[in-house]
Amino acid sequence: MSIALAAALQAGSAWAVEPFQLKDIRVEGLQRTDAGTVFASLPFRIGDTYNDEKGAAALRALFATGLFKDVRLEVEEGVVIVIVEERPVIASIDFRGLKEFDKDTLAKSLKDFGIGEGLPFDKALADRAEQELKRQYLTRSLYGAEVVTTVTPQERNRVNVTFTITEGTAARISEIRIVGNKVFSESTLKGLFDLNDGGWLNWYTKADRYSRAKLNADLETLRAYYLNRGYLEFNVDSTQVAISPDKQDITITINVSEGQPYTVTAVKLEGDYLGKDEDFKTLVTIKPGQPYRAEAVAETTKAFVERFGTFGYAFARIDARPEIDRTTGQVVLTLVAEPARRVYVRRINVAGNSRTRDEVVRREFRQFESSWYDGRKIKLSRDRVDRLGYFSEVNVETNEVPGSIDQVDLTITIKEKATGNLLLGAGFSSADKLSFTASVKQDNIFGSGNYLGIELNTSRSQRTVVLSTVDPYFTIDGISRAFDIYYRTVKPLNSQGEEYELVTPGASIRFGVPFSELDTVFFGVGVERTQIKGDAALPQNYFNYRENFGATSTTVPLTVGWTRDGRDSALVPTQGRYMRLNLEAGLLGDARYWRANTQFQQYIPLTRRFTLGVNAELGWGKGLGGKPYPIFKNFYGGGLGTVRAFDQGSLGPVDVIGAYIGGNRRLNINSELYLPVPGTGNDRTLRWFTYVDVGNVWGENEKINADSLRASAGLGVSWISPVGPLKLSYGTPIRKQPGDRIQRLQFQIGTAF
Repeated sequence: MSIALAAALQAGSAWAVEPFQLKDIRVEGLQRTDAGTVFASLPFRIGDTYNDEKGAAALRALFATGLFKDVRLEVEEGVVIVIVEERPVIASIDFRGLKEFDKDTLAKSLKDFGIGEGLPFDKALADRAEQELKRQYLTRSLYGAEVVTTVTPQERNRVNVTFTITEGTAARISEIRIVGNKVFSESTLKGLFDLNDGGWLNWYTKADRYSRAKLNADLETLRAYYLNRGYLEFNVDSTQVAISPDKQDITITINVSEGQPYTVTAVKLEGDYLGKDEDFKTLVTIKPGQPYRAEAVAETTKAFVERFGTFGYAFARIDARPEIDRTTGQVVLTLVAEPARRVYVRRINVAGNSRTRDEVVRREFRQFESSWYDGRKIKLSRDRVDRLGYFSEVNVETNEVPGSIDQVDLTITIKEKATGNLLLGAGFSSADKLSFTASVKQDNIFGSGNYLGIELNTSRSQRTVVLSTVDPYFTIDGISRAFDIYYRTVKPLNSQGEEYELVTPGASIRFGVPFSELDTVFFGVGVERTQIKGDAALPQNYFNYRENFGATSTTVPLTVGWTRDGRDSALVPTQGRYMRLNLEAGLLGDARYWRANTQFQQYIPLTRRFTLGVNAELGWGKGLGGKPYPIFKNFYGGGLGTVRAFDQGSLGPVDVIGAYIGGNRRLNINSELYLPVPGTGNDRTLRWFTYVDVGNVWGENEKINADSLRASAGLGVSWISPVGPLKLSYGTPIRKQPGDRIQRLQFQIGTAF
């Protein structure tokens, strides 16, 4: 007798199966699914006693796999027959009409919902996928986007799924209104927002596209603005977002209550400060007599937490309790500390690195496993990993160890970015026409943390090829090793012919020794051979040097250098300092000399969106042993990186035939004021700047004085482009001499100054 169990369970006890001992189990209807998958889901085996409860459990388990469209159980003479109908498998997923998103991005998003190539197809999941696609478009303000799903059957029980998308046009914010403000104007408050209702660069920033997340961030910025000016009871009462019937225009109305300003009269410490109350008081940045500033309160509580962290208290809590007096407009702030318990670090985990090796991250850590938790070392470790430049995001999380009250695990989560860098630079002048510089660099080659770079300069006056490699951890203690191999030709500007040139092949090796967390000292040695080739139109200085010391000079330069980098960012610095000093001495070989070069950079945040950058560089060289300073070691000035608006390499002494030959001393001072581009909000990837450059180059017999300095001023645009930082500047000389060569328009990709 054969019974369909699914029907029996629905029909009631009249169709119930009497318990019996299983003789066999058969599966029918499988096409792709392995029979073992079915057997593993069944709650019974051959020889077990079979009953209705086990049959119902088997049906639930098989449907739960998601592999089957229909499942039936039949019982025949002690044998259970499992009859299945498999779901079709998705052979391919395609998107039509897609412009706003990348296809791979959407495919990955849908796979999280169970819709992906090779997965079983389910109509319910397809409906959820449609909703997910619409949600993705809502994040881009495309409220009119429509999605239609087409399922095309294929052979072998497969289907092709096609999502046809009509994106429409993005809804724009047509108006932002702030209601209830009295102290500050609406234009001032709207200027704090990343969202806007009419910026002329919205085609680039897309700041007029509504996003709930962006609006929430802007509201927090608005709240912080008031709280930092004493308005302790400021509140955003409500926010209304209205969209037009055609889903093209959005109006945002923000209702606020400003309250009254409060002045801090006293700051009190309560709780357990480990007997170091006086030490913690030095960290308080809230000053009595000044308006209440939430930013200062946050800085103080953060400093307290970090100080507790240096003593091993990873979970210290600081509660800031303001006691306000509305009558007098005064507030007393009480900081209550609860250090909790002291802990040590059990394990350090690295997450998010698919290409970079673990050791590249771990060797930067100053917090060690199985040692007391030290918040200062953890922050230093995070900063050191961030300064590698290999990652766009670096975060450290502290997690309690289950079952332990005095242990934590640290997880450093990184987000890798492309570490290859393409640098391009160009300038135009009437003499040199168009000149280019280029380089291809890889800072984290093969995920090893090593550097490999090739630099190329193709200007008419200087042509250079440099191959460099750096191993930042040549030794386990962090001593770096670098190799440079180069081939350089130089032709001074304004030459009357192209038959002569300086040819310098060479190689060097240097080691970097870290003396502190910010300071590194470099030692190196190299060998190079410089040949003065050609006779036609040879500058007199070169002719004299060749007559006295020969056409070929071999030099063994020894180098010592020092760097300190305390900037908050290498790409878009807003504060901090960078210093560099390099000394080169030729004590062996034909040429005897010393050559020093020092650089200083300082970035000063004038306001939240305005930054002043100052760069100064000084170079000085002198001959040794009674020999003159080698002319082929001269400094050059003018153009990119020195004094803009003057032709590249055109500053300094001029030979009797009119060639610019450089000098043994150089000074340049650059200042740049960075300002936000109107309409870009707080976006720092695109800024414009004004600059003033001062400097010159002097020969051995020339006197350095202020009258000989050249100066220029101009403006430009700085953009963190996909291929690197780009600067485009246009300037004019404000201090020049007759005969100076001018180059007003210049651009460069890859450097800060």
